Amino acid sequence: MSVNLSKNGPALTAAYKEVVDEKSNTNWALFTYEGNSNDIRLAEKGDGGLEELVEELNSGKVMYAFCRVQDPNSGLPKYVLINWTGEGVNDARKGLCANHVSSIANFLKGAHVTVNARAEEDVEPEVIMEKVAKASGANYNFHKEASSRFQDSGPQGPVGSVYQKTNAMSEIRKTNKDNFWAQAEKEEERRRQEERRKADEERQKLERERKDRESKEAAVREKRDKERASQIDQQKKYQQQLEAESKEQEKQRWDEGQENQEVQRKAVRRGESVEKANEAASLISQRSVNPREMFKQRERGITPSDSDTPPAAPASPQPEPDVDGGHSKCEYDEQEAPPQEQQKEEAPAANAYAEEMTHEESPQVEETDSYETVVNESSDRGICARALYDYQAADDTEISFDPEEIITGIEMIDEGWWRGFGPDGHFGMFPANYVELI
Repeated sequence: MSVNLSKNGPALTAAYKEVVDEKSNTNWALFTYEGNSNDIRLAEKGDGGLEELVEELNSGKVMYAFCRVQDPNSGLPKYVLINWTGEGVNDARKGLCANHVSSIANFLKGAHVTVNARAEEDVEPEVIMEKVAKASGANYNFHKEASSRFQDSGPQGPVGSVYQKTNAMSEIRKTNKDNFWAQAEKEEERRRQEERRKADEERQKLERERKDRESKEAAVREKRDKERASQIDQQKKYQQQLEAESKEQEKQRWDEGQENQEVQRKAVRRGESVEKANEAASLISQRSVNPREMFKQRERGITPSDSDTPPAAPASPQPEPDVDGGHSKCEYDEQEAPPQEQQKEEAPAANAYAEEMTHEESPQVEETDSYETVVNESSDRGICARALYDYQAADDTEISFDPEEIITGIEMIDEGWWRGFGPDGHFGMFPANYVELI
């Protein structure tokens, strides 16, 4: 970025004009930056010359000084521009401010000598005045030269010669000196070779140490990888074991389900067989009267069920069987006169046959009833449910149960609470979400 001379322009211009004006007592002005910005400000000014100016220079800043001095040769006023860069300024700031030198020189015009200084030795007043004297157009004093031109300088000395006498001892010393330096060069070469050899040995040692360290790290890393692989294998085996156990449990549950289904199918088949037995008994009870039995009863002339009925003449009976729970009943029309007598005569034989058939079929009906009792055992218990969790009764109005136990005779009195008989036969309430219906 370029230097900014306009922000404090009036103060800078006024200080510059005071230094340039020969009638003014101010003979130097010092300029610097405002903080780390590129704005130039007036730092100080004075009338004490170079000696006073040098004391104001700061080693931690970049500064520009413009000073008026008197030429030691001609006695005329000369102007000196000092570009001061302190030793404490960082390199980045130095590089940035180096681009501002030309702009400062254009602003502080008329400088006869420009001094780029970094240390106090560069701004010594004697050094600066010597540079001013060398930069002057006249290197002499006219009055001194005119007065000494016509003076006698005295007798002149002898003219010198370049001839020197040959000295054997000096030649020998010179030869010895050459040998000494040659020997010194050889020793220096040997020393360098020794240093190179030691450096090579040190480098090889470091290389061996590096390789050993890498091999140890590789061994540790390989061991850690093996341990990690072993842990992964153990985890896989444990996972496989869990999966095998889960599959085994699933298989057991499936087998139990199959067994339960098989038991249910057997119960259904048993129920169907009982129904078929009942149907067979009903068909037998509806069968017409056996003629042979009726003939035997007619020969005996008695009826086992109706002794008050007189013997009837042989005629063909007209019974109307009606099945009611495995027992036969005959109804006769009592309002018809001639057929009524025949039916009354035939009725005792039919009733006797029906009673015999009833006594013969009673064991089969009892057996059938036993099957029905087994099949309908669950229906007699009402609505049943299986416990999913264990529950302990809070008082006498509730029941207690454990998982997988059966609750019977359930009454759904509420969505959240039901009543039923517990495993111990006690009747009471229990939470509905603790059971599942079966």
